[in-house]
Amino acid sequence: MNILVHTGNHMQGREELNVNVADAIGRSLERFSDRISRIEVHLADENSSNKEGGDDKRCMIEARLDGMQPIAVTHHAASIDQAVRGATDKIKRTLDHHIDKHRDH
Repeated sequence: MNILVHTGNHMQGREELNVNVADAIGRSLERFSDRISRIEVHLADENSSNKEGGDDKRCMIEARLDGMQPIAVTHHAASIDQAVRGATDKIKRTLDHHIDKHRDH
């Protein structure tokens, strides 16, 4: 399973963040590793010019499964860590659903 992390230009500590996010998502999605060929993660601070505001951090995760259409989820939160955790939880639930549905057919 190949994990690519893309961060917006306004993100602090981009290299370390990329490694930490890839490791965390890789551990969380390990049980799907035989079915997923690639994971793409996009992190952004959506109002970086205006530092006020609540859930302005976005994490979008796209999973590419063998023989299936890509699956993408997005989560907004007050911090990158929360956004990543939220998106990871969403992608796990979505993958479970799609794999079970695909298995039934």
